[in-house]
Amino acid sequence: MNNRLPAWFKQDIPDATVRGRIQLLSEFNVNTVCQQAKCPNLSFCFKELKFTFMILGNICTRNCRFCGVAQSEKKTLSLDENEPYRISQIAKILNLKFVLITSVTRDDLTDGGAAQFVKTIELIHGIDKDIKLEVLIPDFSGNIASLKTVIDARPSILAHNIETVNRLYKTLRPKANYQTSLDMLKKSKEINPLLITKSSLILGLEESEEEIIYTMEDLRYNQCDILTLGQYLAPSQRHYPVKEFISPEQFQRYRRIGLNMGFKTVLSGPKVRSSYHAEEVLGELEYV
Repeated sequence: MNNRLPAWFKQDIPDATVRGRIQLLSEFNVNTVCQQAKCPNLSFCFKELKFTFMILGNICTRNCRFCGVAQSEKKTLSLDENEPYRISQIAKILNLKFVLITSVTRDDLTDGGAAQFVKTIELIHGIDKDIKLEVLIPDFSGNIASLKTVIDARPSILAHNIETVNRLYKTLRPKANYQTSLDMLKKSKEINPLLITKSSLILGLEESEEEIIYTMEDLRYNQCDILTLGQYLAPSQRHYPVKEFISPEQFQRYRRIGLNMGFKTVLSGPKVRSSYHAEEVLGELEYV
């Protein structure tokens, strides 16, 4: 297909404020998935002090074909013990009231990196216990003890992304498992029924409408509260190609379907990503 971006993907050019915040992240040697995954919303979000910090380094042990984060199949990678402190200091310097934390997948670690999530959460809450946190976790290889460890640190929202439909897992996520991801969301609610859970689908990977709706139903069955749907953009020519650009109208159709299924909130649009307007969504849910 023609991979020319539709008009609705117009992006802001980083201004001096955004460049200054990129420089700050660099000085503190802090990674964001915004930069690593080449998010189209980076300039807008950084200007608004919205970052999704990426812990456990910047190299993933999985080989998802759509992801722009660097990958490695090494059995042992380094772990930066000081990384959570540096992130907490950026949160302090910028006076952040809402912090998003995600990570690469670290299959080389016994706990999948759960302890690093907890350390980061605790250090940020040590600055201000009222700071809200959303954590976007990997599947921890299905390790429920690791999941409970993170939940016990009391994030405001726990997100785990299903990413795509079941049929495409073997092609796009050969080291991941569709059912394991659903189980992580279900177990999260069993551990803490009051916890807000969230997941995300990227579209345009050759999935059918029927498959998308079926996946949405699976997420609701497993008690997922918030759903985000966005357009896949290939990070490079080496990655899986875009198969289809979904129209804004179709995204809104999926939003209506999701709300009718019972999701508390559905954010659906070409430039929507997992962390899209996360702080505002939490505020709306808390107000209700």
